[in-house]
Amino acid sequence: MPNPRPRTRRDARAGAGAAGREQLLSRSLQSAEHCLGARDFGTAYAHYLLVLSLAPELKDDVKETFQYTLFRWAEELDALNRIPDLLGCYEQALELFPDDEVICNSMGEHLFRMGFRDEAAGYFRKAVKLNPDFNDAKENFHRVANWLVERWHFIMLNDTKRNRVYDAAIQKAVRAGSKSVLDIGAGTGILSMFAKRAGAHLVYACELSKTMYELAWDVVAANKMEAGIKLLHMKSLDLEIPKHIPERVSLVVTETVDAGLFGEGIVESLIHAWEHLLLQPKTKGEDDNCEQYGKVIPASAIVFGMAVECAEIRRHHRVGVKDIAGIHLPESIKFQSPTCSSGGAEEAVEPYTTEKMSQIPGGYLPLTACFEIMKVDFNNLQELKNLATKSPHTLDVPVVEEGVLDAVVVWFVLQLDEEHSLSTSPSEETCWEQAVYPVQTLADYQVKTGDRVAMEASCQDCYLRIQSVRVLRLDHEMEVVKHFSKSEDLLPLGTEAELCSALANLQTSRAHAAQQTCVLEPTEMALLNDSAYHEGFKRAMSKVLSSLTPEKLGDPQRPGSEMSAAGQSNTEESTPEPLYVLDVSEGFSILPIIAGALGQVKPYSSVEKDQHRLTLDLISEANHFPKETLEFWLRHVDDEAAVLQRPRSDRLWSIIILDVIEPSGLIQQEIMEKAAISRCLLQSGGKIFPQYVLMFGMLVESQTLVEESAVQGSERTLGLNIAPFINQFQVPVRVFLDLSSLPCKPLSQPVELLRLDLMTPYLNTPEREVKVRICRSGCVTAVPFWFHMHLDDDVALDTSQEASRWKQAAVVLAHPVPVEVGQELVLRVQHHKSNVSITVKQ
Repeated sequence: MPNPRPRTRRDARAGAGAAGREQLLSRSLQSAEHCLGARDFGTAYAHYLLVLSLAPELKDDVKETFQYTLFRWAEELDALNRIPDLLGCYEQALELFPDDEVICNSMGEHLFRMGFRDEAAGYFRKAVKLNPDFNDAKENFHRVANWLVERWHFIMLNDTKRNRVYDAAIQKAVRAGSKSVLDIGAGTGILSMFAKRAGAHLVYACELSKTMYELAWDVVAANKMEAGIKLLHMKSLDLEIPKHIPERVSLVVTETVDAGLFGEGIVESLIHAWEHLLLQPKTKGEDDNCEQYGKVIPASAIVFGMAVECAEIRRHHRVGVKDIAGIHLPESIKFQSPTCSSGGAEEAVEPYTTEKMSQIPGGYLPLTACFEIMKVDFNNLQELKNLATKSPHTLDVPVVEEGVLDAVVVWFVLQLDEEHSLSTSPSEETCWEQAVYPVQTLADYQVKTGDRVAMEASCQDCYLRIQSVRVLRLDHEMEVVKHFSKSEDLLPLGTEAELCSALANLQTSRAHAAQQTCVLEPTEMALLNDSAYHEGFKRAMSKVLSSLTPEKLGDPQRPGSEMSAAGQSNTEESTPEPLYVLDVSEGFSILPIIAGALGQVKPYSSVEKDQHRLTLDLISEANHFPKETLEFWLRHVDDEAAVLQRPRSDRLWSIIILDVIEPSGLIQQEIMEKAAISRCLLQSGGKIFPQYVLMFGMLVESQTLVEESAVQGSERTLGLNIAPFINQFQVPVRVFLDLSSLPCKPLSQPVELLRLDLMTPYLNTPEREVKVRICRSGCVTAVPFWFHMHLDDDVALDTSQEASRWKQAAVVLAHPVPVEVGQELVLRVQHHKSNVSITVKQ
C-alpha cells in the first residue's frame, strides 16, 4: 500500500479555513437564534444574511426562520418609517430566494400600503405564477387589479358599436391625409392600432398608468405593430417636441371622457395639444389636404340633461326620516352628500355621481324633457380656453310631469366627425354610465306641470358643474337653494315678487349657515334612511341588556334610581355600574345613541371625523341625554388598531358592534380576527353584533356580468388581439351589484352557501359543498350572493333588501356551465380570510 501524500502548508491553511468557516457559521446561527429570543429582529436578520452568504446550501434549512425574521424586522422598519431600509431588506431576501412566493407577496403588501400599486401588482402576479394555489397572493392580486385596470376597460372593449364608430372615424381621417397621429390616454392601445391599421405612418401613444402602458406594449407586439407605434409612459401634458415627438402631428385621437364628459381632463389636455403638439387647425378657404392642418377626434360634443324623480338616488343623497328608532334628528343638522358640499374648484370631489340609469333599482321618472346644457368644439382652441374660464350660465326648463325633484341626469353626444357620433343617453346601449347631480337642501322637492327647474351650468374647473338648482313656481316664487358660485346673487330676476322671494331666501340661507352641516357618503346616507336596520338593532340590544341587568333598564331619565324601605331615594348609594356598548362599525353611526336611550348604558362610538362627532353630540343633546353619555373611543386609544380593548381595566363590554359586510357586498377584511379579539372582551352574557352571518346565493345566466368581467374574444375588438392580455387582470368576483335590476335569468332558487359565526367559531368551516337543483334550463355564468346578518335568532338584516345600504356581489365563472331543469350541481364554497370562492362541480 503506497504511503499517503504528505500534508502541505496549503492543505493546512485550507483545513484551518474550513474549520474557521464552520465556527463562524455556528456562532452566527447561535447569535441569530439568541437575537430572535430577545426579539432583536434587525440583528437576527443580519446574522442570517451572513449565514446564507457563507453557506448557500443551508437555504432550505433556515428558510422558514429567515422569512419570519424578515417579516418581523420589516414591520419594525415600517413603523419607524425607514422605507429605504425596508425595501433594501426585501431586495436582499429576493436575491437569496428569487422564487419564494411568500416573500414576493409580502413585498407586494408593503408596496401596496405605500401607494405603489403598479409595483405591488408585479410582485403579487409573480407570487401567483410561482404558486397558483397561494390564496393570500391571489386575493392581493385581485384587490390591486381592481385599482390598476378598472372594470370599465372590459365593458368599453366589449362595446362593439363604440369600437366600430371610432375605427370608422379614424380610418376616414387617416385616409384623407392625417398620417401622423397622437393617441392621448392610450389604455390598451386600441385607438392607436386603429390608426396604424388605417395607414398612419407615425403613431405615438401616451399612457400614464404603468400597468396599462406595459399592457399596451404586450398588446401592440401581439398584433405585430410595435414597429409603427411608439408608446410613451407619461402624461400628454409633459410631452415635448422634439424631445419625445420629432414634430407636430396632424391628428389627435382620444377617449379621455367620463360620464360628465370633462372629468378625465380632456379640456386641459387638448389645450396643451393645440398649443404644443398639433399642427394648426384648418381655416376657412384652405384646401382639404389634411396633412397641412391638425384635427381632433372627437371633434365636438353636445351635453344634455333631464330632471328626474328617482327614489334610489334620493335615499343615497337625502335623509328622509326625522326619527330613527326613537331618536329625533334635530332640524339644526343638515345632512348632505359630498356632491352637494363640493363647492370650490380647489376641492377634488367630483360634483356628480354616476349611474346606469337604465338599470337603476326602481327606475326613474323624467320630470322635464331632455334639454341642451352646452356645446364644445374640441377643434377650437379659443373655445376650449373660454370653457375653462366662462362664468356659469343659467338654464330654465319647464316641468312636464308632476313628481319629486331628486336629481339632474346628464349625458352627451360625442361627435367624432361630421358623419360618426356616439351617444351616452340612458336610452342607448352604451358602455358609459350617466352623470347624476343629486338635488339637495330644497325646502320643497315636489314639482308640478307648469313649474320650471332653473340651474346654472359651468366648466370653470374642468368639471361639468350643475349648481344653484331651484324651482320657479307658477306663482313666481323662487327658491335659491345652492350657493356654489359667487355669481348667484346676480341671477336675472324679473318681477317684484321674484325679488322679494329671492331676498327672503337669502335671509333663510344665512340662517342655514349657522346650522351644523354633516357630510355623509352615499352609503352612510342610505344607512341613516334604513329604519329596519336601526329598529332591528334596538330590539336586539334591548334583549341583551335586559338579560344582563333587567332591573337597571327602562327608565333612561332616572337610570339606576331605587327607593329605600323608608321611601327615600338612595340613588347615590345604589347607582349601579353602567353597561358598556362599543360600536366599531365603519363610518357614521347613531347606534351608540340608540343604545344610550335604553337605560343605564355607557355607549362608545368609534367615528373618526370631527364633524361626525359634533353631529352625534348635537343629536344626543337634542334627545336630552347628558353630555357625558356618549364617549368617542378613538379619543381614548393611542393606536386606532387597539380600538378593541377593555372600556376600563376592571370592566368588559356588554355589546360590541362590528361591521361584517362591506357596502360593496363583500365580507370585511380580517373580520374573524376582530371577532376573536371581541369574544375575549365580552362580559359573561355579552354579545357581538351580528352574532352570525348566513351567506345565500343562486345560479344565474347573465351576459352582462360576463361582459363586465372579461373581454370576449377578438370579434368585439374588430379583430385586434387584446383579450388574452387584459383578461389577466379580470377578477372572479364582481361587486356593487343590484340584483333587483341586474339583467339575468335565475336558474335556481336561493340556497344557503356559508355560515360565519362570530360568537361560536367552532361552527365555522373553511370549506363546504352545497347541492343546488336547477329550476330553469340555461347556461350558468355567475353565482350572485348576499347575506343575512343575524343579530340574534329572531332579528336578521338582509343585505339584498331594497332599503339596505349594501350592494350585492357575484362570482363569475371562468367557463359557463350548460344546465337542464331537474339537474343538480354541487358548489364548492371556500372561505379564506375575507375572500369567498365558489367553484362548480358537475
